[in-house]
Amino acid sequence: MNNRRKGATLVFLLILASHSSGSRLQSCNPSGKIRGENPPPGQCNQENDSDCCKAGDYYTTYTCSPPVLSGTTSAVLTLNSFEDGGDGGGPSECDGKYHSDETPVVALSSGWYSGGSRCLNNVVISGNGRSVTAMVVDECDSTMGCDKDHDYQPPCRNNIVDASKAVWKALGVPENNWGGLDITWTDA
Repeated sequence: MNNRRKGATLVFLLILASHSSGSRLQSCNPSGKIRGENPPPGQCNQENDSDCCKAGDYYTTYTCSPPVLSGTTSAVLTLNSFEDGGDGGGPSECDGKYHSDETPVVALSSGWYSGGSRCLNNVVISGNGRSVTAMVVDECDSTMGCDKDHDYQPPCRNNIVDASKAVWKALGVPENNWGGLDITWTDA
C-alpha cells in the first residue's frame, strides 16, 4: 500500500511538473496577424537583406517575448543599420538619435524592450565562442509592421536581438554569415 501511494504521488508530481513546464514554455503566444501590402516603389530599404512586406501575406505579431532567464536567454541575432538612411528606419526609440554601424548597439523584440525599460542599458551577447557588450537603443517592433513607420518591413519575431555591424564584428562572425545567428544574452 505504501508503494502504491508513493507511485501515485510520483505520477502526480510528474504530471504537475510537465504541466508547469509547458505553461512556462507557452507563456508567449502570438497576439495576432497583420496583412501585408506592397510598399510604395523605393520605400522598403533592403539593406542587410531586410524583408519587405508582400501584399496578401499575413505576418504574426507578438506583445511578448520568451521569459528572460536569470542566467542567459536564447535569441536570434539579426543585422540592422541604426544610421540615418539605414534599414532601421527612423531614429532610435530610446534617445531619438541615429547610431553609427561601428558602435555596438541593439534593438530588442517588443517584449524584451519592455516599453523602454532597458533603454540605454547594456546587454552582454554571447555567440560564436565570443561575447560583446552592446547598448539597447531601440525596439525591434513585434507588435506592428508593414507600414511607413516600420520601413514597410514585417514585424520582428519575438526572440530577436537586432544588432549593428559592430556587434557582428566583435563576435568574429565572417561577414558572409551575417544575418541570423543563435545567441544568448543577459542584462549587463
